[in-house]
Amino acid sequence: MIHSTPDGIVLSIRVIPRAGVAGVAGMRGDAWLIRLHASPVEGAANAELVAVLAAALGVPRRAVSIVAGERSRQKRVRIAGIDAATAAARLFSMARQK
Repeated sequence: MIHSTPDGIVLSIRVIPRAGVAGVAGMRGDAWLIRLHASPVEGAANAELVAVLAAALGVPRRAVSIVAGERSRQKRVRIAGIDAATAAARLFSMARQK
């Protein structure tokens, strides 16, 4: 799900660590499914999640922050400087390319 905020959006994310290919994999339930190469050790998966989302949405890494679920597969991520419609279009586009 994508929720609009005054300065950007908040995404509901479900991560799959240790995947063969990193990237946006579509949706599962009400969350975006993101596959990551990194394992969830010492913040490596969270760092890769920030990088994958920044690249997919065309925003700088500093605009992406995890607001809930740092130690969970279910996360809420805030992205500044983008609106919900643009984010949805870019995420769906990335998911279709896989």
